[in-house]
Amino acid sequence: MKFKLQHTDPNSKARTGVITTDHGEIRTPIFMPVGTVGSVKGVHFQELREEVKAQIILGNTYHLYLRPGLEVLEQAGGLHKFNSWDSPILTDSGGYQVFSLAGTRKMHEEGVTFSSHIDGSKHLFTPEKVVDIQRVIGADIMMALDECTPGTADYNYAKTSMELTHRWLERGIKRFDETEAKYGYSQTFFPIVQGCVYPDLRRQSAEFIASQEREGYAIGGLAVGEPAEVMYEMIELVNEILPEDKPRYLMGVGTPINILEAIERGVDMFDCVMPTRNGRNGMLFTSQGIMNMRNEKWKNDFSPIDEFGTATVDKVHTKAYLRHLFIAKELLAMQIASVHNLAFYLWLVDEARKHIEAGDFTLWKKEMVQRLGQRL
Repeated sequence: MKFKLQHTDPNSKARTGVITTDHGEIRTPIFMPVGTVGSVKGVHFQELREEVKAQIILGNTYHLYLRPGLEVLEQAGGLHKFNSWDSPILTDSGGYQVFSLAGTRKMHEEGVTFSSHIDGSKHLFTPEKVVDIQRVIGADIMMALDECTPGTADYNYAKTSMELTHRWLERGIKRFDETEAKYGYSQTFFPIVQGCVYPDLRRQSAEFIASQEREGYAIGGLAVGEPAEVMYEMIELVNEILPEDKPRYLMGVGTPINILEAIERGVDMFDCVMPTRNGRNGMLFTSQGIMNMRNEKWKNDFSPIDEFGTATVDKVHTKAYLRHLFIAKELLAMQIASVHNLAFYLWLVDEARKHIEAGDFTLWKKEMVQRLGQRL
C-alpha cells in the first residue's frame, strides 16, 4: 500500500491524498461503508459502485470468522472472490465486537476468550490469530487486535488497557511480518492508538504507535460515550504526533458533523454503521439537514428526497413516496434510505476534498455544519 499526500488546507489540518492498493485507488478523505458479514446491509454492490460511489468497504473479522467461517473463505479465494467486490476491503480486528460482549468474554495477556453470540461456542482471539484470520479473509488493510475502552473508563483501567494493547501490537506486527498474503496481492497492517480520554495516555500511545513505522495508523476508542468536544481534542493531540505522510483512520465515527470536524483536524479515513442503521429506521441525512421519514409533514411532499443528492434514488423518488413505504413497512423503504444515506456520506467527503483543493475548506465546513445539524 502507498499513500501520496496531495493538498493541505491553508487554514486547517485538512488534507487530501491517494491510497494505492492492489485492488485500486482510494481518494482521501474517504468514508467506508460497513459490510460486516461481507455485505453492506440491504444494498446491492451495483448500487454501492454506481450510486453510492464507494471506493472501499469494511468487513468484520469477528463476524466473518464465525460465519461463513475461514474454511469457506479460503476455498473461495478470500473475501473479494467470495462476495465479488473487486475494490479495496479493510477488515477490523474484531476487538470492538469481542469487547462489547462484556458478559461472555474474558481478557488476559494471551488474548481474549469469548462466547459466540450465535451458538455460545467458546473461542480465543490472540494478536497472532487475528492476523492469521485476516490473512485468510484477504483484506487489503488489516487491523491490530486492541481493547476498545469505554469513554467513561477510569485512568488506571485505561492505562492498563493501553499497555496491553501495545504488547498485543508488538506480537501482531511480528506475526504479520513473518507471514505472507495468501492470494497473490499485498496486504498492510494498521496499529491502533488508544488511551481513552486522557491526554497523556493518548500522547504516549500515539508515540508508541508512530514508532512502529507502519504504512498507516488508526485512532480507536473514540465516539464511545465521551463528549464530542473531548473526542475532537483527542484527535488533534494524536494527529500532532502521527506521521503526516501516512493515512490516519478514525474508527467508527460518526455523524456527518463528526466527520467534517475530524477532516479539519487531519483525519483521512472513516467508517460507521450510522448511515445504514439510521436509514433503516427512517432517518435520512441530507445536504439541508436531518429528516425523519415517518413524520406527517412529508405525507404530501412530492419533491425529491434530496434535490442536491447524487444518487438516483434522490431524484426518482419523492419524500411522500418514501414516507409511504416506511409507514407501510415495505423493505424497499430501508433499501432506498440506506442507498441515499451512504451516497450522501460519500458526496460529503468528496465535497470536502474539492474544497480542500480549492483552499476554502474551513469556510465551506462552517456553513455545512450549521445546515447538517438542522432537523427538517
